[in-house]
Amino acid sequence: MRTLSIILFTFFVSIAMSAQDITGQWNGVLKVQGMQLRLVFNVTKSGAFYTSTMDSPDQGAAGIPVTQTAFVNSTIKFEVTNARIEYNGALKNDEIVGTFKQGGQEFPMNLSRKAIEKEILRKPQEPTKPYSYYSEDVTFPNAKANISLAGTLTLPKKEGNYPVVILISGSGAQNRDSELLGHKPFLVISDYLTKNGIAVLRYDDRGFGQSTGDFKTATSADFATDVESAVAYLKTRKEINLKKIGLMGHSEGGIIAPMVAAKSKDISFIVLLAGTGIQGDKLLLLQQELIARANGVSEAEIKTTFQNNSKLFEMVVKSTDTQKLKTELTTKINELIKNDNSTEIPNEMTKEQYIALQVNQITSPWMQYFLKYNPQPTLEKVKCPVLAVNGEKDLQVPPKQNLTAIKNALIKGGNKNVTTIEFPNLNHLFQESTTGSPSEYATIQQTFSPVALNEITKWIQKQTE
Repeated sequence: MRTLSIILFTFFVSIAMSAQDITGQWNGVLKVQGMQLRLVFNVTKSGAFYTSTMDSPDQGAAGIPVTQTAFVNSTIKFEVTNARIEYNGALKNDEIVGTFKQGGQEFPMNLSRKAIEKEILRKPQEPTKPYSYYSEDVTFPNAKANISLAGTLTLPKKEGNYPVVILISGSGAQNRDSELLGHKPFLVISDYLTKNGIAVLRYDDRGFGQSTGDFKTATSADFATDVESAVAYLKTRKEINLKKIGLMGHSEGGIIAPMVAAKSKDISFIVLLAGTGIQGDKLLLLQQELIARANGVSEAEIKTTFQNNSKLFEMVVKSTDTQKLKTELTTKINELIKNDNSTEIPNEMTKEQYIALQVNQITSPWMQYFLKYNPQPTLEKVKCPVLAVNGEKDLQVPPKQNLTAIKNALIKGGNKNVTTIEFPNLNHLFQESTTGSPSEYATIQQTFSPVALNEITKWIQKQTE
């Protein structure tokens, strides 16, 4: 579950007139909740008209057409309509001082002709090179999907034979460090495990970082084949103990790990970090309710949102035809907006655009799969040792409902090696927190609780003795 996403779409054409020259490359860094995202606007001119494209190097996106480029009296405007992106600034010498807007939020961002590097923000737990262990960048194929996955394999020493853990990220495209809001939890986990005698493989999600493929069209089942490919790769490495290959998945990764373990005898144990034990539609409704309440939303509004989303999610769960579903959802959302005057449609969007955006999000391949997926039948088939852990203040995957469901499903299936732990005061990212709200994630200096790291590592060491 991720907080901020810069959505990049297409379309073009622009207009502008001015005597000053703004052609060329303009570079900036967008800073949001501890995260930094480089953006580049490339401006060209033909006669009196300007056209532009936008690059987002950190997302691997380039040449995104800008819908409108306007330059009048030293004032500059870039607009990418379908992504709801707008930038307004004033030209001052060789710098544009302005504001980036998207989805009703505004962030200061200045642009410069000089290339701008992101500030190096290192959290206290983040390890620095040189590491005290062996680290190797690797690539391995997923022949089934015809893609290549890039990652990092760390070993306690270059030579030897070690138990290994494959790290599986949560929802949203992430790099091998599971980088989010200034934190790199998978780097911290990898460092800790490797220093304690356990090899670790972590990799960029498909279509992100140095991995190939299309992330947008993939579902949890597709990501499971990426994990299977990682297992196949590790079986080619002489440094890996083939009888001690484990999986550790966070959030959605906690759905994917049991998928792989249920089918493969190569998996000797799994660790579920805030993994889910209830069906996706029920989880999202519960998550929305808890986060809204933590953010001070009125109980009346929470109730209305719950009722509306319950209806929409039910339509998705029952659907077998995506095109028909889109039509029905469009009608239903339009009806809900008419009956609920509190619905806020962004000023830059028409009602039709807003509804289309909602429908496209709900009917994406990933969302349809997630809403319909019940992890319990798969958990019943998992026979290897399982450690399931949650933070007491996790509002995204609430511990009481999910740990109980996971444990019951595993025991129902006959699994006799099941351990569950609910860590006091920890949030969804396993940080020591005050409220557990996602709004706190970026403000907390801790990346991953040392207490949780220690308990998880001790359990793994016991399974790999």
